[in-house]
Amino acid sequence: MPEQQPQSPRAPREGGVARYTHRQVLKILFGLMLAILTSMLSTSVVSTALPTIVGRLGGQEHLAWVASATLLTMTASIPLWGKLSDLYGRKRMFQFSLLVFLVSSIGAGFAQDMGQLIAARAVQGIGAGGLQALPQIILGDVVEPRERGRYTGYIGGVFGVSTVAGPLLGGFLVDNASWRWCFWISVPLALVAFVVIQKVLKLPRVRGDARVDWWGATLISTGTGAVMLLLSLGGQEFPWNSGWTYGLGATGLVLFAFAVLAERRAADPILPPRLFANRTFVLASVASLFAGAAMFGALMYMPQYLQIVKGMSPTGSGLMTLPMVAAMLTSSITTGRIVTRTGRWKIFPVVGMLLVSASLFLLSLLRVDSPLPLIGVYLAFLGIGLGASMQILILSVQNAVNRRDMASATSGTTFFRSLGGAMGVAAFGAILVNRLTAELTERLRALGIPLSGGGPDLGEPEEIRSLPGPVRDAVLHSFNDALHTVFLVGVPVAVLGAVAVLALKELPLRSAGSPDRRRRGDRAEASAGPAHTTP
Repeated sequence: MPEQQPQSPRAPREGGVARYTHRQVLKILFGLMLAILTSMLSTSVVSTALPTIVGRLGGQEHLAWVASATLLTMTASIPLWGKLSDLYGRKRMFQFSLLVFLVSSIGAGFAQDMGQLIAARAVQGIGAGGLQALPQIILGDVVEPRERGRYTGYIGGVFGVSTVAGPLLGGFLVDNASWRWCFWISVPLALVAFVVIQKVLKLPRVRGDARVDWWGATLISTGTGAVMLLLSLGGQEFPWNSGWTYGLGATGLVLFAFAVLAERRAADPILPPRLFANRTFVLASVASLFAGAAMFGALMYMPQYLQIVKGMSPTGSGLMTLPMVAAMLTSSITTGRIVTRTGRWKIFPVVGMLLVSASLFLLSLLRVDSPLPLIGVYLAFLGIGLGASMQILILSVQNAVNRRDMASATSGTTFFRSLGGAMGVAAFGAILVNRLTAELTERLRALGIPLSGGGPDLGEPEEIRSLPGPVRDAVLHSFNDALHTVFLVGVPVAVLGAVAVLALKELPLRSAGSPDRRRRGDRAEASAGPAHTTP
């Protein structure tokens, strides 16, 4: 069969999806995966280098912000990127997000203190927001849900590859060059991704009548910021039972309430209220929020356990993630292919979230003397669970909503996953610092050594290993006990995600050749309107 060229927006395939051959989809997918890899490396590279960065720049109490600043701005910007892509085109916004990411990566590498680094990371998150949301939207433009499973499996695999490549690359750069290259390494990757996308990504503009809901975007982002400030600074800069806690909490609630009103009144809202009448969107978003909290919370602090408690080098701690990534890659691709072949998808995120919960419980049992092979097995379970869950939840949402809401629904689900990640990193970081301070204060007091106020500033892992024996043991056991609490808190979070998935209705996956199936799915999700209406 001769290769077909993508048709113009005026001649879409039935349901508003342009015609693309498998070969053309693979070319587009390559560009999307390269950009995703670039953005994901920014998080996974830094996770390995964090102990060294904090040791060089100081500010252990601000450690969580190096990651959460990126997650915060990425989360707040994701819905806006989806709407901007409706207005200005997917490809143009995708490339613009790459440029924002590239410039901010250069700035992060030149940071001279934690404040500058956090500011650059915040801008980096804005670019990463586009690189997180737009690939899923673009894939939804060119592939029907029934066939989309095998392609989303590859995107899920990129998450796994970046998870292992990031720590390995970060460890190598810290050991052999400088932690600053953990940010600069993104520059050539972003440039290559820009060029590849320019050549292979040929997409029509989906809509031309969209308008940016600036009020909704502002209220959603500032409300998210208030919640993040509360989670990150609570218990450190101010007590939990204080005016700051109640003030920030009330501010977040008020801003979100006004956001709801703004979205109801907006002509073209960032998150259309009709989506929240769609059961699949709501439950998948809730599950994604819990999954993001568990995933980012665990992945961000595992390298610290390996480097500080187990005394591994940054490179060694990166290698320890290989079992998780191999399992995640295999699980994601295998799950996607099975979904495409059978059309059944619900069982995978249910089992996946339960495996995430079980793996977090197992990680909470780790001790200072836990053997490395056992740690690898626990991380492999985590990888299997994540690979079976993340992409399938987005697929379920894209399958359930109206074509005109596809970008908003996709970016909305990605928004809640990132919001969960931001909240997880901030909350788990606060738990880690508070528990570490309490445990270390008690142990050092028993040794007759007072701990200075403001939280423990432990320095680099090498400095910890050079401490006198009793003090070093106190630090290692205190850190291990603090991480025990962090992982244990993640268990019920992942269980709640599994419960949300269980409540989902397994709608048949749509395909171009099954109009009856589409009509059944549309009636089941009538609140979202007809599933495939050409604008």
